[in-house]
Amino acid sequence: MCARRFLMLIFWLTLIVVAAGFAIFQFGGQILQKQMVPQGHYAPPPPDSGPDYAKAASWIARPDMADDPSRWLPMGVADTVGERRAVVFYIHPTTYLERDRWNALISDGPSQSRADLFVRSQASVFNGVAEIWAPRYRQAAFGAFLLNNPDATKALNLAYGDILRAFDQFLATVPADRPIILAGHSQGALHLTRLLRERVAGTPLAKRIVAVYVVGWPISAKADVPAMGLPACRTAEEASCILSWQSFAEPANRSMITDVYDGSTGPNGVKRLRGDMVCTNPISGMLGGAAPPSANLGTLVPTPDLTNATLSPGLVGAHCDAGFLTIDGGIPPLGPYVLPGNNYHVYDYALFWGSIRTDAARRLAAWHP
Repeated sequence: MCARRFLMLIFWLTLIVVAAGFAIFQFGGQILQKQMVPQGHYAPPPPDSGPDYAKAASWIARPDMADDPSRWLPMGVADTVGERRAVVFYIHPTTYLERDRWNALISDGPSQSRADLFVRSQASVFNGVAEIWAPRYRQAAFGAFLLNNPDATKALNLAYGDILRAFDQFLATVPADRPIILAGHSQGALHLTRLLRERVAGTPLAKRIVAVYVVGWPISAKADVPAMGLPACRTAEEASCILSWQSFAEPANRSMITDVYDGSTGPNGVKRLRGDMVCTNPISGMLGGAAPPSANLGTLVPTPDLTNATLSPGLVGAHCDAGFLTIDGGIPPLGPYVLPGNNYHVYDYALFWGSIRTDAARRLAAWHP
């Protein structure tokens, strides 16, 4: 097996494990908690031991980096679809799968390699219209999502603290007139919701936001969105708004999410209810509704060598159903990594890679300072 083929295998195996962490967070499990929760209690790191975001080494992607994984493209895709006049701040999902600590070390090679691959396969969707910034951060460990206790809260807070400092460095570095796209997935999307509340809502920065892609994490139109300072996107031509979806195929069992989501409390004190989740159709760019497979501009289908991966247009359609995105059509064999309940969380970006790329360009064209 060649080195690239082995790397691709590790990539896809990692994706399923990471995505499983999201599903487990939703429905718990005594056995899995014992197997995956970090040992011992959370211990704060030494002061000033976090990443220095003034240094390139603390970033996975940054415009001045020679070997930037966010510049990757599938075979046959043009290197630009327009002027890169925007900037993207992208937050990768969980890639630390060990139990020895509550937060990953930036020096941990395996988790950082996985993070690089997420940037390559997800953040790259925006590289036609924007320069991409993606920070390394002391992410909360996989097992931190299995519990709701002080240890898990502290781990998530530490991870968010890194994201916040990276974002402040990002803002201090990019020109003040550049439009901004914010994007994340899973744990990254969770941190992004807090970043919106604490750094965007009610500030002049909100006017610079082209779009926010909160993907693979449920958000409530009533309990979450009002505190984020931007509305949910309703049309494909709208800018300065939020997109969010969670992908399932039929027959779908979504109870692993709804059983925890329903009745939980948002930051504004409002209860989240089934059916109030934001569901953007990434094919059409509309809030809710349906789009046929013929409208999908390209599904990223894995190959043994990611550098030779191609887009397959016209395969997968989607429609919103009670807050979830249900996929249909000729779903290609993406691999054996679909979660229980036909949850396609792993493929939230890959299923619609071509359409998301066009969506970002369209919203940038609609944005005005």
